[in-house]
Amino acid sequence: MNRAVSVARMQLINKWTYLGIPALIIAASFALTYAIWLMIPDNVETRYSGASQAVVWYFLALGIQSLTYTFPFSQAMSVSRRTFYVGTTGLFAVVALAVSLLYFVLGRVEVATNGWGLNGQLYFLGWAADSPAAVQILFNFLVMLALYMTGFWFATVYKRWRATGMLVVWTLIAVALVGLIGLATWQGWWPQVGTWFEVQTPLSVSGWTALFCAVLGVGSYLTLRRATP
Repeated sequence: MNRAVSVARMQLINKWTYLGIPALIIAASFALTYAIWLMIPDNVETRYSGASQAVVWYFLALGIQSLTYTFPFSQAMSVSRRTFYVGTTGLFAVVALAVSLLYFVLGRVEVATNGWGLNGQLYFLGWAADSPAAVQILFNFLVMLALYMTGFWFATVYKRWRATGMLVVWTLIAVALVGLIGLATWQGWWPQVGTWFEVQTPLSVSGWTALFCAVLGVGSYLTLRRATP
């Protein structure tokens, strides 16, 4: 456990990448959104923005960077792959939870201030915000963790099989997607597919996302065991 914490501290040597940039993205997205809202005529009832998603997508890049930047150094320091995986993933789980809690608080501030004084919706967005507090936090946490795990897994594939592995993986993904689309079209399943998406709730999406994270987590660890620095 202590060695896993040491790995997390090693990742935080570059605090700007893992803490500074996310904070800057959150602040910049709010400032730019607010400036745009001020330009919108007053007769608009509600001002919407999806800019709060910006930092969420940054977790995809963090997943890639957390492996490619520090994995070679960790191996030179005789850190086991298991310890590196646990320490790195644990760190970003904590960061994702912190951002999720921050977004929940900002959503409550947004409601209390009538949308920052402009009847705007940036953090308190209807579909997920109508759920209980725990579900909102869980939903945001798992979405960020899923993006992180996606980036991390692709980075492990590249470390293990280099460009050839990436080409094979993307080809398989493309074939699978085209195959599923073709099957749904052939069987006439699109109405059922649409209905399935319509009935999903933030809690059910969180469950599917947790399953996705678990699959990627196992795949990342198994791939990392054979990866070269």
